[in-house]
Amino acid sequence: MKILLMEDDAVLSDILIDFLSEFWDVDYAYDSKAVYAKLDTNKYDLFIFDINVPGKNGLKLLEELRGFQDTTPAIFITAYTDTKHLQEAFSFGAHDYIKKPFELEELNARILNTKRLFNIETKTQIELAVDLLFFPNEKKVFRKKEEISLSTKDSALLLYFFQNQKRVITNEELIQNIWDFDSIPSDATIRSHIRTLREFIPKENLRTIRGEGYIYE
Repeated sequence: MKILLMEDDAVLSDILIDFLSEFWDVDYAYDSKAVYAKLDTNKYDLFIFDINVPGKNGLKLLEELRGFQDTTPAIFITAYTDTKHLQEAFSFGAHDYIKKPFELEELNARILNTKRLFNIETKTQIELAVDLLFFPNEKKVFRKKEEISLSTKDSALLLYFFQNQKRVITNEELIQNIWDFDSIPSDATIRSHIRTLREFIPKENLRTIRGEGYIYE
């Protein structure tokens, strides 16, 4: 599940990103402008918005997104304790609301409940190109009628590239999101996995950016 977090408190945002990234794919935005920049190139399964942020506050942002027919489930986090903001959040299209301070496990429980209510799952079939389908849950790719089985790491890499298209992804980012801390791969190992993906992905879709990393388009 891919989450977009908007929180202007640097300390809290770091804590939330570190915690939530253990379970989910998390992007971060400081304010509403950063949210729109993220939405230009990404799709999300869940929004987690703070209310009191610089510029357009979280309530007004969600109201605007709902006006654009964006139905992404949303959870608000806030220091406000009054019922007025709670009522506004739900009237603007929020699905849950949590007051600061809160336990990280409580936030994750609310995320899990939202996931259950909206039946949010990894897309079972992804069209990578004409006659090229990827089934991440089964770790398989079908090229025309040919079935290609993927290793767990190759499947995770391919899904990560697909979910983060049109931006450069470094080896460090891949290591942080794909590998466990006690099994950090070498650059040569990562290159080996990339070569495997290029055996069936069109070369122009997964390019090496010399000295920076890789980009999937």
